[in-house]
Amino acid sequence: MLTSGSIATIENTIQKSGILLRICAFSVFIGRAWQHLFWDAPYRAIAWNEGLLKGLVESLTNMTWQEYVTSPHTDAAITLAIRGTGVFYLIAALFCLFAKGKNRIAGILWIIGSGLLAILAFLYMKEKFFQVGQFFEYALQVGSPMLLYYWVYGGTDSQKADLSSSFWKKLILSAKILIALTFICHGLYAMGYYPRPGFFVDMTINVFGVSEAVAHRLLWWAGLLDMIISAGIFVPRVARVCLLYAVVWGLLTAFARVVANFYADFPWQSLHQYTFETVYRLPHGLIPLFVFLIIQNRKRYKVMV
Repeated sequence: MLTSGSIATIENTIQKSGILLRICAFSVFIGRAWQHLFWDAPYRAIAWNEGLLKGLVESLTNMTWQEYVTSPHTDAAITLAIRGTGVFYLIAALFCLFAKGKNRIAGILWIIGSGLLAILAFLYMKEKFFQVGQFFEYALQVGSPMLLYYWVYGGTDSQKADLSSSFWKKLILSAKILIALTFICHGLYAMGYYPRPGFFVDMTINVFGVSEAVAHRLLWWAGLLDMIISAGIFVPRVARVCLLYAVVWGLLTAFARVVANFYADFPWQSLHQYTFETVYRLPHGLIPLFVFLIIQNRKRYKVMV
């Protein structure tokens, strides 16, 4: 039998979990808004795809394909589309923080935003010669708005108040799958199954001050741990330990983008160029924290896991 104090603690945990999901979705949207408004995104991979668009361009316009791809008006239109997408992400981010209750507009924005994030992940995969791991490495980023959507619209207040309800089981399972996909794919790159990205090695060297050979070994072991914890989060006996590791490692790899690329001679330029990469990766650590908090309270109050 739960005491009034226990019920208050559970209610507090549920409230915090909602705040965490809002922060995660906000982080992804505001980080991508920052990228699209001030930097670039790989939409030219589609807009300049000759095999896909040549026939369409030449049938609908008076331009040849060569004129289309070299036209400054084409490039300006693509840039405008990127900036417009950035504005959309910014609006979606604000609705993550300020929308109250089951706001219909917020729900629509989050669904569309998640779809745009999936398209962005596909474009990055295309840039990496369709390496499937590149697409699913963005699982937590694409999924964060949908986890928030389900938290807001997917259950009644009574279901949310019961940590053993089907609402929580579905939400936690979905979050675990997203965590596993992200960490497995990250691990595949770290271990060298896919070509190990040079910036992985550079970040390891810059953050830990090790040689290149040591950096490669550290990355291999880090990748192996990614694989282990991706399986471990589904095993009740070790799930909480694995989730805590995911929290720490997810946040470390997010903040490494800033730490490894910060230059004291150009502090503001460094922060402007790399901070958004940290911001949209915050769910890599915060979603595992969200799952840990729920499981921890289930365990504490002997609620069925």
